[in-house]
Amino acid sequence: MARMLVAFSISPVAQDPSGSVTEAVAAAVRVVRESGLPHQTNAMFTNIEGEWDEVMAVVKRAVDVVAEVSPRVGLVLKADIRPGHDGQLTAKVERIEEALRDGE
Repeated sequence: MARMLVAFSISPVAQDPSGSVTEAVAAAVRVVRESGLPHQTNAMFTNIEGEWDEVMAVVKRAVDVVAEVSPRVGLVLKADIRPGHDGQLTAKVERIEEALRDGE
């Protein structure tokens, strides 16, 4: 199986009357957190790391929970598929931080 790091964003296209997508996005993030896989959430994306089948199953479940409240769902997904590499969720950032420190 391929180890992978995925950045994804799920957006309900139909919004509640207030124009907020917060509750639907929170439901999707909850699915990721309950998966037990390494993850990070930021203002634009949720990053998750694991094997292909387990990561894609989490993304599908997250889309499904948003689809429960929106008849149309947008999904943006970027994947870094790198067999044999684990811990890249933090290691990639650490390498950049190190390069920045070395350049000071």
